[in-house]
Amino acid sequence: MKKILALLLAGCMAFALCACGTPAEPSGDTNTEGEAAASGDTVVIGVFEPLSGDNGAGGKQETLGIQYANSVAPTVEIGGKTYNVKLEIVDNESSPDKAVSAANTLISKNVSVVLGTYGSSVAIAASDTFEQAGVPAIGVTCTNPQITEGNEHYFRICFLDPFQGTVLANFAKDELKAEKVYCLGQLGNDYDQGLMTYFQAAAEELGMECEVASFPENNSDFTSYLTSAKNFGADVIFAPTSISYAQLIVNQSVSQGIDVPLLASDTWDSNMILGAAQGTNAQVYVSTFYAEGGDPEFEKGFKEWINSDPTNLSNNGGNDIIAAVSVMGYDAYFTALEALKAAGSTDSEAVMKALPGVTYTGVSGEISFNETGDANRDTAFIKTANVNENVWDFVTVQGVQK
Repeated sequence: MKKILALLLAGCMAFALCACGTPAEPSGDTNTEGEAAASGDTVVIGVFEPLSGDNGAGGKQETLGIQYANSVAPTVEIGGKTYNVKLEIVDNESSPDKAVSAANTLISKNVSVVLGTYGSSVAIAASDTFEQAGVPAIGVTCTNPQITEGNEHYFRICFLDPFQGTVLANFAKDELKAEKVYCLGQLGNDYDQGLMTYFQAAAEELGMECEVASFPENNSDFTSYLTSAKNFGADVIFAPTSISYAQLIVNQSVSQGIDVPLLASDTWDSNMILGAAQGTNAQVYVSTFYAEGGDPEFEKGFKEWINSDPTNLSNNGGNDIIAAVSVMGYDAYFTALEALKAAGSTDSEAVMKALPGVTYTGVSGEISFNETGDANRDTAFIKTANVNENVWDFVTVQGVQK
């Protein structure tokens, strides 16, 4: 594992030295046109993210990574011409019901490619709209397999839930020595339910016993669920929920004296979770796409950019801790630029045809796509909340038992 991490970090640092220059001043939702494109030609990249709702905190951080990348590289060479890159950012409100209207808004802006979204359910809901318009989308951290299954227009740069669920089950068995796991997720949420299914299958194959429970939307009292976990004799509570529910679960598990680890997926990799756990005895472990410390050059530039503007700082949760979703947003932007270069055109259909062959070395590692448009990734970072220092501590790079 240490050798794998060393190789990953070395690759990321090499990229950072050539890719991360001095960031420009922040410019809000869209990039002002740079002087480099004297002709005034502009290519539009759509940003389809939740800036409000249950996933608003994560969506804001993912968007920050995209915006920072845009400040680093505000222009792109396409077919021998320099284009300004303009971001059109639309809030999908964390809601599948709002997904289609948000997607249509982006399409009306003549976007060449779309980045997003944080939250698999909203990505699934908007997928047909992008397909019918002939606009390719690059998922940043939406991990449900349904997003790319049977679709030629949707790609993604993150690992998938079957892998993530299996990784977490292996970690629960190998590192947390769990024999019983209580699984808790939102009823009807594709992300939560999918991950619990994959986790349970892997856990039971490894000899662990699982009890699965689901709570209704807008639930705020988790007392009965946590009591059930205690009565079950759970060694670990696995809760792949949105950030808003995660904060409540952390707070209420502490107040109930739950002393077993809380194990979660990439959605919990947030400053908000650190804040909920700070100063308590909570044991929180998450799987994620990046561990801070992996690319010092990138991190220095991103932190300077975050701290240069109060809005950026607020959207990052009030501090400059780097969320993995921000790193993934940064990498997604540059992956989109590579697709535009490969297409030699701003035409969305041309970009879609070029995407399968795109490769890119990002801060989060090597990015390439398999036959279904999914990223070729076989490891995940595991981090734990340092409740005393309000930071994430790196634990390990976790793979899957062969």
